[in-house]
Amino acid sequence: MPTLIDNAPKPDNRSAVSAAERAKGKGDAKGGLYKPRQPIYPKLVHGKWRMVKWALLIATLSVYYITPWIRWGRPEGFPQQAALVDFTGRRFYFFDIQLWPQEVYLFTGVLIAAALALFLTTALFGRLWCGYACPQTVWTDLYIVVERLFEGDRNARMRLDAAPLSFDKIWRKTGKHLTWLGIAFGTGGAWIFYFHDAPTLIRTFWIGQAPATAYVSCALLTATTYIFAGWMREQVCTYMCPWPRIQGAMLDQHSLQVTYLRERGEPRGAHKKGQSWEGRGDCIDCRQCVVVCPMGIDIRDGSQLECINCGLCVDACDDILGKLGRPTGLIAYDTDAAVAARTCGQKAVYKPVRSRTVYYAVALALVGGLTLWSLVTRPKADLHVIRDRNPTFVRMHDGAVRDGYTLKITNRTFAERRFDVTFEGVAGARLSQPGQTAQRVTLIVPADQVVSARVFVTAPADADLASSVPARFIAKSGDIITQSKTVFLSGAANPQ
Repeated sequence: MPTLIDNAPKPDNRSAVSAAERAKGKGDAKGGLYKPRQPIYPKLVHGKWRMVKWALLIATLSVYYITPWIRWGRPEGFPQQAALVDFTGRRFYFFDIQLWPQEVYLFTGVLIAAALALFLTTALFGRLWCGYACPQTVWTDLYIVVERLFEGDRNARMRLDAAPLSFDKIWRKTGKHLTWLGIAFGTGGAWIFYFHDAPTLIRTFWIGQAPATAYVSCALLTATTYIFAGWMREQVCTYMCPWPRIQGAMLDQHSLQVTYLRERGEPRGAHKKGQSWEGRGDCIDCRQCVVVCPMGIDIRDGSQLECINCGLCVDACDDILGKLGRPTGLIAYDTDAAVAARTCGQKAVYKPVRSRTVYYAVALALVGGLTLWSLVTRPKADLHVIRDRNPTFVRMHDGAVRDGYTLKITNRTFAERRFDVTFEGVAGARLSQPGQTAQRVTLIVPADQVVSARVFVTAPADADLASSVPARFIAKSGDIITQSKTVFLSGAANPQ
């Protein structure tokens, strides 16, 4: 029986030299440092990891394309879009959450927590993000689906590229690229919906009345998606993305990575039905692990910068071993420590809890908890006080001392609020507004707005005052109470 191998040409997943040769600069006739990209023709594989990638592809793309169209009930006059970055109104809306520009620290907390979560995931499972959820991986997978739809699987695509120009080749290539451009345009279009009301923007976009930023952003996202996912693909991961270099600092001998079990697979070689497996390894050198790899590498060469831990080589190898009646797992998610232990005849031990994972987990819990606490406990209203600096105080004809202040009340709720303002710190002091005789200050603050008001605080002539007296303003509206510290200056050391 012939060896179970792919019918494709014998070279690896690229149409030229191997990954090792490329790393050494071989295969370049001129011997230069730069070598043009050799196209990769990844073969379709079926298995549990491929199913996981399909599921995550559908889930992530659904979230990206659908989220801008989710409606969320807010009072009239406010955006009805669930997720919206409103630069014009200087607000960020995410379902029930509304953030103001001065609350950017919450975004900082979320970004730091996301980075720590990525560090923790990498320390535990290697480049899991790169293989399953990175936008470059997701959109490249989608583009390869389109490529297979028009041009067929690996062998058919290689034959088509090598064939002379014909009507069949033209319509297949044209259809593929037009579909790629359509996906890219949809990607750019979905992005701009996060910054404008989606139903309104989709109407104004086609009649030329959308903001210029919408057209520019859509064009940029369309171009980058088409180029990165359609043309550059693995080059983005290998040469443009810094993460392959950074992630090495998060990995150790206990991190799970796609691993070729060399002690079990070697010596490798072709195998025919009926042959004994004595004195040889389970690897039949079928190269299926190579032809399915979207990065064009041979995992049997060991851990490599290009590997994104997508697990497709695991599915390919398990499929071949199943047909041969051999145990699966020759290529599997494993750790260097476990492999070394089994090589020495010891029991493999997995240590998810170790110093670096504990550090990352604790830091993630602290940053995430602090960010969540800040979000939950943030005030519904703010009061800011600005003292008059010129003059710092005024002595009235009856000996009373008056200070001027500017109050700014922020109402972060979706309802109009009436705030009663009081002043504490100076006994017998009167609070008033310019041009008004009432000794009570009431400010009406519209929903989601800031109102400024100028007020006077007048201390009686017989008040026992120091030159500078600590004081505070308090604004109350129902169960909402906000306050701000200030000082009352009397000039007591320099009476006039």
